[in-house]
Amino acid sequence: MKKIFVVDDNNANLFAAQKALAELYKVFTLPSAGAMFELLEDVMPDLILLDIMMPEVTGFDAMKMLREDDRYKNIPVAFLTGRNDPDTEMDGLVMGAVDFISKPFVESDLIEYVKINLDDDGGSDE
Repeated sequence: MKKIFVVDDNNANLFAAQKALAELYKVFTLPSAGAMFELLEDVMPDLILLDIMMPEVTGFDAMKMLREDDRYKNIPVAFLTGRNDPDTEMDGLVMGAVDFISKPFVESDLIEYVKINLDDDGGSDE
């Protein structure tokens, strides 16, 4: 089963993502970038859904750290964001994001975003 990290400082978003994706994927919900980097020591995800606006370490800062580390630089990252301005999206794409997912998200849309970004038909490892 493919593994997805959902990193967001909002518990409601973590719960909604877990609920939407848990039947198809192994979902790890993480309240901060720090918690994500701790878990990365033991678990390699197939996709990271990363909130941009978080205290301490922002999603953009976390993305820079991921891309600078040879162990993690090839993990696909899609940003979760309540911001929908073109500059934010362009900044993320330049950093290497594979997608932007608007919050609040609709469960069925989130599932489709994940399937597209994993080039996946629903959680099976081929």
